[in-house]
Amino acid sequence: MKKHILQKAFLIVVALTAVALKMYAKKSYDVAAYVYPAYAADDPRLRPFWPMGIGEWETVMTMQQRNPGHYWKRYPLWGYVNEADPAVMEMEINQAADHGVNVFIFDWYWYDGRPFMETTLTNGFLKARNNNRMQFYLMWANHDVLNYWDTRIAHLGENNIIWRGGIDRQEFEKICRRNIELFFSQPNYYKIDGKPVFMIYDVKNFIDGLGGIDEAADAVKWFRKEVKKAGFPDLELQLTMWAPNLNYSGFDAGKNDKPEDAFVRKIGFNSSSHYQFCHFLNVNDDYPHIVQQAAEEWKRLERDFSIPYYPHVSLGWDNSPRTRQSAVVQNNTPENVEQALRKALRRRTSGPSSAHHHQFLERMDGNKLSAARQCLWLRLSTGSEESVSGRGITGRLNNHPKKTFNPTRPFARKDESSCPNGRIRFIKWTAGAA
Repeated sequence: MKKHILQKAFLIVVALTAVALKMYAKKSYDVAAYVYPAYAADDPRLRPFWPMGIGEWETVMTMQQRNPGHYWKRYPLWGYVNEADPAVMEMEINQAADHGVNVFIFDWYWYDGRPFMETTLTNGFLKARNNNRMQFYLMWANHDVLNYWDTRIAHLGENNIIWRGGIDRQEFEKICRRNIELFFSQPNYYKIDGKPVFMIYDVKNFIDGLGGIDEAADAVKWFRKEVKKAGFPDLELQLTMWAPNLNYSGFDAGKNDKPEDAFVRKIGFNSSSHYQFCHFLNVNDDYPHIVQQAAEEWKRLERDFSIPYYPHVSLGWDNSPRTRQSAVVQNNTPENVEQALRKALRRRTSGPSSAHHHQFLERMDGNKLSAARQCLWLRLSTGSEESVSGRGITGRLNNHPKKTFNPTRPFARKDESSCPNGRIRFIKWTAGAA
């Protein structure tokens, strides 16, 4: 009998963080999950990559067909649902909010002068009747698009560029005005100290598209002015860190004591974090060793940068459904992930305190592709005494939408033998001392 694996990362995330949250009961937390919005049926621009019309669910559904006998054999317990359907998004919002997640970070794309993969946000989330339960913000995923998404040819490794992520100043102003009007103005758009948060994924593409460092810095200044014109106190611009690669011309170590920090401040970033361990570490390794190396990088970033760095924790990595072969994180047990989360919490709470510490943790379940669309961030505000209880070691399957667009198999139901008492068992542990 096939074992159905829950593909919704934010539910597992809460179980992994429940103990960590309890450790700091007098703090208030914003717990957020990345949403990779490719699991939709109503965006025609997805068809060239996934012709079945179900978005990247096709990559999940056809894994065994393309790679018979491969160890990666998993199925979404909720079915191949259309996340651009408000009914589906309402279910996801309720499950997330009921288990302590209160922010979604949408990967947001713009190619060829128009949005891409946006319908999960605009048709699903913003039209969900209960979206007042969930805040959200955008991470501009401005990377180039190769043939990586198309599993029919991805294995060839040709790296042909289909769309470029860099854009010029005219296009940048176009998307900023649109985002301010369409998204920043939403009452549940996430803000830090009243400032709408906007994250940039690929800083090199950002700079190259605008024509250089000075031009990028000037564009950010313009963006801030537009945000203030819209009635906000300022913009919270976040940088996605990768491997140490921020030495640009004019910012080398011969001219600055901290060249990376000088570069980041020049552009105008306010804070930073990572997106995934695999962006700066060898993840074909034992999980505790990976976390130990990540903690060393946290120390370096806190030492070398004047903007806040938000410690990042990933659960794992396995990209086999796309690439057939992949680095795979090993020994990423719930207990080891718990220790990583505790380590990240201590990183920010043991240092000097200011009015607000914004702590984020990112979590990706690397053993299943669809879980890669949702990751964890955790924000700690030392300025509030509101307590947050750890909720959601188990959850009940209920309130499923009646609609599904799975073309080959019925909507997945709970397996009573693997879910005792009609419950889905996510993670079970006993809270211990920090």
